[in-house]
Amino acid sequence: MQRTTNNSRGENEAPGRREWTPDALIGFLALCLVPLAFAWSLMQSAVALTLQNDTFTYIPLIPVVSAYLIYTERKSIFSSSSHGWMMGGPLIMLGATCLAVARFNFFEMRSVNQISLLMLALVFIWAGAFAIFFGSRSFCAASFPLLFLLFVIPIPEPTLSQIILLLQQGSAGATAAIFQMFNVPFVRQDLVFELPGVAIRIAEECSGIRSSLALLITTVLASHFFLRSGWRKLVLCILVVPIVILKNGLRIATLSTLAIYVNPRFLYGRLHHQGGVVFFLIALLPMAFVLLLLQKSENKKIVPPTTARTPITAISALKDGE
Repeated sequence: MQRTTNNSRGENEAPGRREWTPDALIGFLALCLVPLAFAWSLMQSAVALTLQNDTFTYIPLIPVVSAYLIYTERKSIFSSSSHGWMMGGPLIMLGATCLAVARFNFFEMRSVNQISLLMLALVFIWAGAFAIFFGSRSFCAASFPLLFLLFVIPIPEPTLSQIILLLQQGSAGATAAIFQMFNVPFVRQDLVFELPGVAIRIAEECSGIRSSLALLITTVLASHFFLRSGWRKLVLCILVVPIVILKNGLRIATLSTLAIYVNPRFLYGRLHHQGGVVFFLIALLPMAFVLLLLQKSENKKIVPPTTARTPITAISALKDGE
């Protein structure tokens, strides 16, 4: 009598593949917490940076968003889990190296650069731990949430200062263009504008670096949810730069014009300190418009191919004048 066996997972299933288990989650979380304990004092500095520097206040939200994305897509991500030592091992080693360099500061880096390297190490270790405990297929399926974690890395110096300077110069150019458009008299010397009764300088705080990062993160998430094409996603993200510069120019020109013709206190009042949200929402409008255009171009109906005709239907079509 021939002996038969039933395999509910299929005969061709890759060896070692398994369903997701709570033990894998526990192991993953434990491995993620190890580097935090190893560099605890540096982690405290990172927390202080996010609390004291307005530029990086968004960082604590990034892991939360990544975890939420993984949770919402958990069925597809964890549909077939396995152990991904070949992929996760090198990431863990790379992260451990960065962690040691950041922890002991071998190269005498600035504090913010030390923290940047620490966060890069955490991203490598977290991604490697994910690959080890859930497998390469789950790792690839969760590629966007894992890559999104890169936003936890503070922009190091001097790169941050260079970006701020470029935003300052771009904002000054946009402000000058708006003044010219509305015939507001001014004399410009680099980042300084001499206006009737007041003089303003576009300082680092006016560069819009925080709103730029917030708009970039928002755009990346929107492109992930609403666009499929890679080049369309890239176009939408690139547009963040000119939109932010125009938004900064509009904000500076509006406050300056109100200070000239209404009340000089507009340069120091609530609109100056708390009006960033208003202009951020204004910047979202053109981004949303471009997103709709890109989404519409993706959703165009594809004309179905002409169905093959039998000889009888072809003769009938000829009789009907087709």
